[in-house]
Amino acid sequence: MLERRTSSPSSHDDLVDHLVRSTALPRGEAARVVLDVLAYFDETTEEFVRRRHRELQAGGSVNAEIFERIAAELPHRAVAPPELSLRQLRRMVYG
Repeated sequence: MLERRTSSPSSHDDLVDHLVRSTALPRGEAARVVLDVLAYFDETTEEFVRRRHRELQAGGSVNAEIFERIAAELPHRAVAPPELSLRQLRRMVYG
């Protein structure tokens, strides 16, 4: 997932420096954390829906619960998508 980021790690040196100063993380680990967080927020709505469906399904939830939970989580994303119906969510997963 990290390869999707177009910015180089050096463009986030100030954030990496802050993490090194404020945590016990070594510089390389702090840089990896920054890239992981950026990649997480770079995820599209469809990617998020598919990933959460897989995670919740692997945790033993059934589809009725899964789609309700995903619908409840979407508005709390950093950049919330427009409200999606349960049918739209199902179509993202199953086509």
